Amino acid sequence: METITIPKQEYRKLKKLEDIDMKLLAELVQGLEDIKAGRVKVWN
Repeated sequence: METITIPKQEYRKLKKLEDIDMKLLAELVQGLEDIKAGRVKVWN
């Protein structure tokens, strides 16, 4: 395993983006489950 050094500010930014990505993924999975279960409404 290689090690790199980055500024603490960059590290915090990357960790925040990781949290956001995981939240979006969870919402996407929930949305797909809702579609499969027929719990969606058509927008007009």
